[in-house]
Amino acid sequence: MKKTILVLGGAGYIGSNTAYLLNQRGYEIIIIDKLIYKQKFDHDFAKLIVGDFADTNLLESVFEKYKIDAVMHFAAFIEVGVSVTNPAEFYDNNVVKTIKFLDTMIKHGVKNFIFSSSCAVYGNPVKVPIDEAHPYAPISPYGKNKLIVEYVLQDYAQAYDLKYISLRYFNAAGADPKNNLGEQHIPETHIIPLLLRAIKNKKTFKIFGDDYNTPDGTCIRDYIHVKDLALAHLLAFEYLIKEKKSQVFNLGTGHGYSVKELITAAEKEAGQEANIEVFARRAGDVDTLIADNKKIKSILNWEPSYSNLENIIHSALEWENR
Repeated sequence: MKKTILVLGGAGYIGSNTAYLLNQRGYEIIIIDKLIYKQKFDHDFAKLIVGDFADTNLLESVFEKYKIDAVMHFAAFIEVGVSVTNPAEFYDNNVVKTIKFLDTMIKHGVKNFIFSSSCAVYGNPVKVPIDEAHPYAPISPYGKNKLIVEYVLQDYAQAYDLKYISLRYFNAAGADPKNNLGEQHIPETHIIPLLLRAIKNKKTFKIFGDDYNTPDGTCIRDYIHVKDLALAHLLAFEYLIKEKKSQVFNLGTGHGYSVKELITAAEKEAGQEANIEVFARRAGDVDTLIADNKKIKSILNWEPSYSNLENIIHSALEWENR
């Protein structure tokens, strides 16, 4: 029998790319998504149930109707700056609702859980690249949300025989235009789509801070193509089913690019210059975030295949121009 995976937030950017790959590999996919970013989901690789992932009545009906083998959780609020100005909303969605979901899931005997965590749990890094043993010091409510859920997972694993994998993302980027999968957030918050749209529409692109402790003054991030992210989730699921061991992995390429380097690459791909304006730093942003990814490479045999900067920018631009 096909294994069935419940994907929370599976109509979103990373969730939809992952759901597609899982379906391609022969798994049955059920998605619960509230479509809060007004994204369109007209794909046939999953059954979409529109609703809140902590709606107890909805969850009861889903767990009773389907034999769920594992859950992947992508349904978090993600904008770091908004988490600073509106922490209550973030704690409710990202922490309280996740605990409610876990309680219902465990009640129905589902014990395999893959969590979208974040490098934001580390805060300002003491050393770069960052490995999984790096101290936790999140500086935003978003990062604290992720760390709290990781602690919850540790405790639930000990008490309720939950098996989980926590994937600490660095910066998701790129698209899969061929399969009609890419970023559809309204409003858009990610840097690459905002940059490409600014160039295309001859609008001003805002750099938030050029006084970071980096070679060119702009912050450096580890950008990972969404297709490489999706593959990591597939491998994490198959490891969990086979090995029945909980794990935590960084999910990044091990290489960082500054905002100015992104701009140069985007200008080259688009064939025109960006109109740049520098603004003050945003609360919660740190200088440099680059993953040490040796652990996920070693244990899951994961290798990023799509994450060179040119491919990320090319696929993102192709998506914007579709």
